[in-house]
Amino acid sequence: MPEGLAILLIRALDVASFIIIARVVMSWFVRDTRHPIVQLVIRVTDPVLAPLSRHLTFGGLDLAPIVVLVVLSALRQFVATSMLGG
Repeated sequence: MPEGLAILLIRALDVASFIIIARVVMSWFVRDTRHPIVQLVIRVTDPVLAPLSRHLTFGGLDLAPIVVLVVLSALRQFVATSMLGG
């Protein structure tokens, strides 16, 4: 994989992680889910989080964002080490 493509993939994984974190933080503080930015974050993250949330919610604690962040981090590390050599 060319270095430029690997860097682009790493940046995309970073953006995805940021959006997941934003969704978690918004779930703590934002009560008006009609705001366009909140709607965008929900629409972007729901395809990944919703199926996992059905199986990874225990007593009101949703572990799906943590699992997704771990997977994104592992993918980022894999791309960085195997494609960029470090």
